[in-house]
Amino acid sequence: MRFLHTMVRVTDLEQSLDFYCNKLGLRELRRKDVPAGRYTLVFLAPAGQEGAAEIELTWNWDPEAYGEGRNFGHLAFEVDDIYATCERLQDAGITINRPPRDGYMAFVRSPDNISVELLQRGGPRPPAEPWASMPNTGRW
Repeated sequence: MRFLHTMVRVTDLEQSLDFYCNKLGLRELRRKDVPAGRYTLVFLAPAGQEGAAEIELTWNWDPEAYGEGRNFGHLAFEVDDIYATCERLQDAGITINRPPRDGYMAFVRSPDNISVELLQRGGPRPPAEPWASMPNTGRW
């Protein structure tokens, strides 16, 4: 068995692509419009992980209410520098819902409230400010 992808329904494709590609750093691999089903599929992955850990964004052309998305759980990505990643996301206007106080783990949310976990590659970094004393914001 081999993991192929995780599907996430999105309400605004362009806003979601901005989050996942421009802010989080994933790359669009392929896109498929299905006019008969009235939806678009966009497959994303981190650079160098194409075909290994993809996310399938599903955008239904007819609006639907999906709720908060907490029942999905979360997506998880390993990052080279948790502090630099969180700073870059925060500078881009993304709320850090669970700051990396421990130097290891942080959570943010997509425009559709999907939790995204960020984990420090190789284990925790030494605690550092402003993250060490930053409180949680909202739910993650």
